[in-house]
Amino acid sequence: MTQLFSLQDIAASLGGEVDAGSSPVYTAVKVSRMSSLAHAKAGSIAFFNDTKYTQSLQATQASAVILRAEHRHLTELPCILTENPYAYFAKLSALLNPPKQYSNHIHASAVIGYETKLSHELTIDAMVTVGDRVTLGTGVRIGAGCVIEDDVTIGAHTILEPRVVVKHGTVIGQDCHLFSGSIIGNDGFGYAEEQGQWVKIPQIGRVVIGNHVDIGANTTIDRGALDDTVIEDGVKLDNLIQVAHNVRIGAHTVIAGCTGIAGSAVIGQHCKIGGAAMILGHLQIADGVTISPGSMIMRSIQQPGTYTALMPFQKHEDWLRTAANIRHLEQTNLKLKQLEQAVSSIKKHTED
Repeated sequence: MTQLFSLQDIAASLGGEVDAGSSPVYTAVKVSRMSSLAHAKAGSIAFFNDTKYTQSLQATQASAVILRAEHRHLTELPCILTENPYAYFAKLSALLNPPKQYSNHIHASAVIGYETKLSHELTIDAMVTVGDRVTLGTGVRIGAGCVIEDDVTIGAHTILEPRVVVKHGTVIGQDCHLFSGSIIGNDGFGYAEEQGQWVKIPQIGRVVIGNHVDIGANTTIDRGALDDTVIEDGVKLDNLIQVAHNVRIGAHTVIAGCTGIAGSAVIGQHCKIGGAAMILGHLQIADGVTISPGSMIMRSIQQPGTYTALMPFQKHEDWLRTAANIRHLEQTNLKLKQLEQAVSSIKKHTED
């Protein structure tokens, strides 16, 4: 059954100030779901975070809106006033859409290895394989078809969605969420060349993941070659990200989908990396750096700020001309210097 919440109930739980407006009808308004401004109906609550959506705000059919106090005058709807409507929306969405309730059980088809430590409160679904000497903390939830190899430690209340693979020796902290298809602790890509052939370098490090880390679907994090690959507390990784061996990602950094991070790169804390960015190996990226989507980072970044390394798209014929011009920049620059020297020489001769 859908649960209804008054704005007062919501504010009591999450904070914020209720402003029901002048109409007495609005005082009793209740909501049951989050919606966008454009698609909201009666019983929905939406959020407003940017004045470029003012027209949508004024046309919305939502029953209530979350916004900043400075934007209160833009609507007559009842509101919850808060300094950060987007973060409030995230918390309210969690309140209105509580997570799945698990029943503590180990499915009969699960295979559990030797000397494995299981808490009294956990869920292991069908066709799960758990290796030897594994430790699963209180409230751990393992989805169907997961594989957890030997000597893995998973902290309390961490959730593995179906078909996650956790390779041997991996350490995962508390309150993490690993989405379907993610692979943690696979071998890093390491080979040495000898007489025209490639000799595999054993990858003997681990993956160590902190607390409150989210790892998106089909994201891979490779184990270290010698030292560990480390993902610090609060990191949020999107889908289809490649994290190579010996990478270190600082606390509370967020990385969008299809990003590739080459081996031994060190990314600071509180960074924001846009989708499809490429970060070369052995680089250092300072705390507080933002990297625009699609950028290729080829050298270390020592100062916080926003960095972009890409060309705007063009028609193909125009792009070919642009590329040709770029190839000839060195020659053009040389000619320009020669011209400057000639002008300087003429000017000097004139003055003499």
